[in-house]
Amino acid sequence: MKGMLSLQEIMRRRHFDKAEVIAGEKGIHRLVKWVHVVEVTKIEKLLNGQELILSTGVAFGENPKAFRFFVQQLINCNAAGLCIEKGRYTSTIPQEIMDLANENQFPLILFYEEVSFVEITQDIHSVLINQQYQMISELEMYAQTLNKKLLTISNEEEILTYLHEHIGTQIIYEKENQERFFIPSVPIHKRKDLVNSLPHHEEKVNYYLQQPILVLDKQYGVIHLYSKDRNLSEFDLLMLDRTITALAQHLLRGLYVEEKRRLEESEWLRSWLDGGQSLDSIREFLTRHDAIFNKGGVVLLCKKISQESPSLDKTYLTLLFRSIFEQHGFSVFFTEMKNTLTVILLNRREGGNWKERLKDGVSSLVAKQCDKHGKSVLRLTIGKYIQSLEHLTKSYWTSWEALQIQEQLLQGVYLSYFEDLHIYRLISYMQKQHDLREFVMEYLEPVMEYDQKHNGKLLETLKVYLACNGSKKETANKLFIVRQTLYHRIQKLETLLGADFMNAEKRLVIEFMIMVHEYLHSTSSYFEDESKSYNA
Repeated sequence: MKGMLSLQEIMRRRHFDKAEVIAGEKGIHRLVKWVHVVEVTKIEKLLNGQELILSTGVAFGENPKAFRFFVQQLINCNAAGLCIEKGRYTSTIPQEIMDLANENQFPLILFYEEVSFVEITQDIHSVLINQQYQMISELEMYAQTLNKKLLTISNEEEILTYLHEHIGTQIIYEKENQERFFIPSVPIHKRKDLVNSLPHHEEKVNYYLQQPILVLDKQYGVIHLYSKDRNLSEFDLLMLDRTITALAQHLLRGLYVEEKRRLEESEWLRSWLDGGQSLDSIREFLTRHDAIFNKGGVVLLCKKISQESPSLDKTYLTLLFRSIFEQHGFSVFFTEMKNTLTVILLNRREGGNWKERLKDGVSSLVAKQCDKHGKSVLRLTIGKYIQSLEHLTKSYWTSWEALQIQEQLLQGVYLSYFEDLHIYRLISYMQKQHDLREFVMEYLEPVMEYDQKHNGKLLETLKVYLACNGSKKETANKLFIVRQTLYHRIQKLETLLGADFMNAEKRLVIEFMIMVHEYLHSTSSYFEDESKSYNA
């Protein structure tokens, strides 16, 4: 086995000419990873397993109890075996020690003549190190050749056939749709028996290995290695790891090409969102894409949260969206308009937990698309959830309205649901029906004129004071001013707005008008910026 020697092989080396296995001979096939010289009795924390121990016995001498304690620790640590030099410190091996070794199939090797432990360790270590080097070289060559083959390989079975040529074990490739491929091929009537004979993943056995194929954190299949003839080694596991990486690259390339093709369908999807497709055309499209639509759907908009943010790889982003949201029970379609990725999410599952699943998906997405401070680089809005195909355009336009509100009024917010923007939706609706500036000026003009004339901060104070429910201490703390300054400002507000401005109904209207003022102010700035950008 690569990277290790068996005790049987070691016993054939020249330093063991005058050595004999006096107990535990059934464990002679144990593998050795390293050789240690040990002359202390408490060693349990010093070993990692599969070490061959050399000792003169100086630590336990002719003390059977100490000797037994020493050997039991080696057995507990899964050491490969114990070599003892017969001589001044150990003249005989007690029968109870030999019985313990036989019982645990733990090889006990006796040197009848004095040997050089230094030469033994140098000899065996040089072989082990050389084997490790050869193993690394083979792995590197295997990976390089496999990467070259990826340029011409057309399916996963070709990759797994190449793995089989190198390790010679039975390979079972289980795809995500439960379809199985056997390499080398197994007669159909024997396949079920072979699959049933595989141990469960949590079982630790030496003849079986299992690894999932993950692409963008989504599992696309599982590879099983099974051998009747030998134990599978660390080398087999490393070969499997590199093969899994190659398979993931091959699948990702296919997904990338497929995603490119899907993006080309965006023109049709834009027409759908604009209400330009008939119900029959929509149903035909969804049937062609194996998409279910009888449980509702929603439109999600996604764009960079800042113009200074790095540009987005749209194809990678759509792959990420699809990988995440399909796992959460949605069919996913994409198009792009106005530098904004439009994502159509059609619910595939029963029940009313679509919003929870959507939130979980968004959390996973944001975790993978954040800056060095852990903040999202994406701005996301969710439109109105709709039940029928004809009304998807309503979800689309409500998502756009949520995006506009978020950009203008919700600083620091990266995710907004249209249905949760209650007061902002009301302001937006009222603005479409009437010019609200006159209403704002009716309530806030005295304060705004005072601030403009005296470079004051009465409007800011009023907003915070209302938000703090009239708590002077909290207001002063949030404004970073002393209490006396706040008292002076409140008196001025009472002069300008009336002493009753904190009465329930008047206070509600004033608070609402402050939000309207901010909305109108940001909307004005927004359209000015858009106009400048367009003219430029």
